[in-house]
Amino acid sequence: MAKKYLRLILFLVLILSSELVIGQGQSPNHRPPVPPGRDRVPIDGGVVGLLILGAGYAVKKIHDNSKK
Repeated sequence: MAKKYLRLILFLVLILSSELVIGQGQSPNHRPPVPPGRDRVPIDGGVVGLLILGAGYAVKKIHDNSKK
Protein backbone atom coordinates (compact mmCIF):
# COMPACT_ATOMS: atom_id res chain seq x y z
CA MET A 1 0.00 0.00 0.00
CA ALA A 2 2.82 2.42 0.86
CA LYS A 3 4.50 1.63 -2.45
CA LYS A 4 1.33 2.70 -4.27
CA TYR A 5 1.31 6.05 -2.47
CA LEU A 6 5.02 6.52 -3.08
CA ARG A 7 4.53 6.04 -6.81
CA LEU A 8 1.61 8.46 -6.83
CA ILE A 9 3.55 11.14 -4.95
CA LEU A 10 6.63 10.75 -7.16
CA PHE A 11 4.46 10.95 -10.27
CA LEU A 12 2.80 14.15 -9.05
CA VAL A 13 6.15 15.70 -8.12
CA LEU A 14 7.52 14.87 -11.56
CA ILE A 15 4.52 16.38 -13.32
CA LEU A 16 4.42 19.55 -11.19
CA SER A 17 8.15 20.19 -11.22
CA SER A 18 8.50 19.62 -14.96
CA GLU A 19 5.73 22.15 -15.62
CA LEU A 20 7.41 24.80 -13.45
CA VAL A 21 11.05 24.12 -14.28
CA ILE A 22 11.08 23.06 -17.91
CA GLY A 23 8.06 25.04 -19.15
CA GLN A 24 8.69 27.43 -22.02
CA GLY A 25 7.62 31.02 -21.60
CA GLN A 26 6.10 33.12 -24.34
CA SER A 27 8.28 35.38 -26.41
CA PRO A 28 8.31 39.05 -25.37
CA ASN A 29 6.26 40.03 -28.44
CA HIS A 30 3.30 37.82 -27.46
CA ARG A 31 2.94 38.81 -23.79
CA PRO A 32 -0.14 40.77 -22.73
CA PRO A 33 0.52 44.35 -21.62
CA VAL A 34 1.34 44.94 -17.96
CA PRO A 35 -1.10 47.21 -16.10
CA PRO A 36 0.49 50.48 -14.90
CA GLY A 37 2.16 50.27 -11.51
CA ARG A 38 2.71 46.51 -11.59
CA ASP A 39 5.96 44.78 -12.41
CA ARG A 40 6.32 41.26 -13.74
CA VAL A 41 7.61 38.98 -11.00
CA PRO A 42 8.63 35.50 -12.16
CA ILE A 43 8.14 32.45 -9.94
CA ASP A 44 11.52 31.65 -8.47
CA GLY A 45 13.00 28.28 -7.58
CA GLY A 46 11.62 28.50 -4.04
CA VAL A 47 8.24 27.19 -5.18
CA VAL A 48 9.83 24.11 -6.70
CA GLY A 49 11.91 23.63 -3.56
CA LEU A 50 8.81 23.73 -1.38
CA LEU A 51 7.08 21.18 -3.59
CA ILE A 52 10.04 18.82 -3.40
CA LEU A 53 10.36 19.24 0.37
CA GLY A 54 6.63 18.59 0.81
CA ALA A 55 6.82 15.43 -1.28
CA GLY A 56 9.86 14.26 0.66
CA TYR A 57 8.07 14.85 3.95
CA ALA A 58 5.04 12.91 2.71
CA VAL A 59 7.25 9.99 1.68
CA LYS A 60 8.92 10.02 5.09
CA LYS A 61 5.55 10.01 6.89
CA ILE A 62 4.29 7.12 4.73
CA HIS A 63 7.51 5.20 5.34
CA ASP A 64 7.30 5.77 9.12
CA ASN A 65 3.63 4.73 9.22
CA SER A 66 4.39 1.55 7.28
CA LYS A 67 6.95 0.50 9.93
CA LYS A 68 4.29 0.54 12.69
